[in-house]
Amino acid sequence: MSPAPNRPAKEPKAFSPILLLPNMLTVTAICAGLTAIRAGVHGNYELAVQLIIVAGILDGLDGRLARALGSASKIGAELDSLADFVNFGVATPLTLYFWALQDSGGIGWIAVLVFSICCVFRLARFNVGSKTGGGLGGAYFEGVPSPAGALVVMLPLYVSFAFADRPSIPALLISLHMIVIGLLMISSLPTWSFKTTRIARGNVKFFLVGVAAVGALLVTYAWRTLIVLCLAYIVTVLWAWLNRRRLSRR
Repeated sequence: MSPAPNRPAKEPKAFSPILLLPNMLTVTAICAGLTAIRAGVHGNYELAVQLIIVAGILDGLDGRLARALGSASKIGAELDSLADFVNFGVATPLTLYFWALQDSGGIGWIAVLVFSICCVFRLARFNVGSKTGGGLGGAYFEGVPSPAGALVVMLPLYVSFAFADRPSIPALLISLHMIVIGLLMISSLPTWSFKTTRIARGNVKFFLVGVAAVGALLVTYAWRTLIVLCLAYIVTVLWAWLNRRRLSRR
């Protein structure tokens, strides 16, 4: 008698709401990104930036939560990638466009298109690398991740909010800034992956105190703190560029 053919395991007919929590966070992040676009259209740029930052925080939580709950799925991964494009590849550049680039002529819209297309290519490359085992792996990403790129590209907005009495930033400079960040996302530059960072047991207390201090600064001096964090991240990117040959061999 021939052996019975292997039958695919039946998918469960019902899920615990807890197992759906990661996808709920992803959907909430999409809602935040779409609402950011609406806020930008109506000129509420601070709210738009805040919503994009919330979307970035949720993006950092949903995948980890899915792995912790053992509820990671292919559809969840695809949903997460689509959410990243909506939040970081669409909402972010459109917020900058509504804020400062509508009267800049074609260069402003070209910068939006370049950044958005670079973001979608960055996400596509990451998805392919995740499925095939490609990419640098380990402690480094290949290129600037889309959430980090979105947070850094909004640096002119942070500066404007923190120093409202200063002269406005030229639209051409903002456009060039967007294009450069977009190109960094699709570059092969090794950039530090915070996901693989490990804290020694003896340093955990200092790390937690540092997190509390940064949180307090964000609540008290949000825009200035974001400027410092962005500049610190740019320093890590410059360091990676200077050491790219050594890091690429790891």
